[in-house]
Amino acid sequence: MTQNDYENLGGKIKGLRTQMKLTQAEVASALEVTPGYISNVENNRSAMSLRILIYYAKLMGISLDTLIGEIDSEYKPVALDREIMNELSQMDTDTKEKVLQTIRLWKNS
Repeated sequence: MTQNDYENLGGKIKGLRTQMKLTQAEVASALEVTPGYISNVENNRSAMSLRILIYYAKLMGISLDTLIGEIDSEYKPVALDREIMNELSQMDTDTKEKVLQTIRLWKNS
């Protein structure tokens, strides 16, 4: 994680929360922490522990990989690959074949 990523951690955590239209109090309640803790994280006065990051990712409906990719610009390509693989694994064979054909068309254009 670069220094710039770390400096923007709170903003990215806050951005995900606001995208989900959740208040700090709602997030705090779901994570079993105080609203003050969430405020401190969002204002870069505290960092979330790995355990809280895992719960936060679940609350946001994303994988930990996706969350870390949002936070760490160097990890984003890995997170994106894993997110694509996760989505593909949930599709039936016919849909996977259509996706593969589409990818090949984009690649060859």
